[in-house]
Amino acid sequence: MTGRQTELIGLLGGMSWESSALYYRLINQAAHGRLGGHHNARSLMYSLDFDELNDLAAKGDWDRIAEVITKAARHLEAGGAAFAMLTAVTPHYVADKVADAISIPLLHIADPTGKLLQAAGHKRVGLLGTRYTMELGFLAERLNRQFGIGALVPPEDERLAVHRMIIDELTLGIVKPESKSLLLRVAQGLQAQGAEAVVVACTELPLVLAMEDYPMPAYDMVKIHAEAAVELALADEVQHA
Repeated sequence: MTGRQTELIGLLGGMSWESSALYYRLINQAAHGRLGGHHNARSLMYSLDFDELNDLAAKGDWDRIAEVITKAARHLEAGGAAFAMLTAVTPHYVADKVADAISIPLLHIADPTGKLLQAAGHKRVGLLGTRYTMELGFLAERLNRQFGIGALVPPEDERLAVHRMIIDELTLGIVKPESKSLLLRVAQGLQAQGAEAVVVACTELPLVLAMEDYPMPAYDMVKIHAEAAVELALADEVQHA
């Protein structure tokens, strides 16, 4: 079946490789759903070494992380990508620096989710992800600034427990039965704090708990990001952010 093709999507991958594989699958599923036939999304991926970036994050060297990702983004730009996207949530801490250093748009993960939350009328949400995602504020601040949505995070002990589960287990392909009860307990705590919905801001957490199993409306930020990429790639013209 012939027909319309997507613009070339630039994927900044390797953070971790499992998350990149998930993004690749979600993007191509979305493209097939939109275009049918044997269509998939046209994409170009630059895969980084997660071990290097994980060490840099543990040291708090986010400037170096920004440099490494920016270099990769420039390769995508040179390769003809219409826009770029990070195939992980935590590196969005340096998304603004990367976006400022390239001439193609960077599709920020918070924006499509923020639009959905706003359309649903949510004013306060819970945020689940790595310790960096929950503590550094880059998603919470953007959701508040761009969409007027407040974000709550779990207490410190639960943040650390979720972070350890993601880094020490899920990114290595290990899913333990007790992880589901942990996520449910954390989500219930956020709901008790006043969260009207939960934003699952991690590529690996959906491996543990499906969105429909949360005690309140749950939004898979990664899936929403991937689907938004296909929408942008099929737009008449990719607009600079």
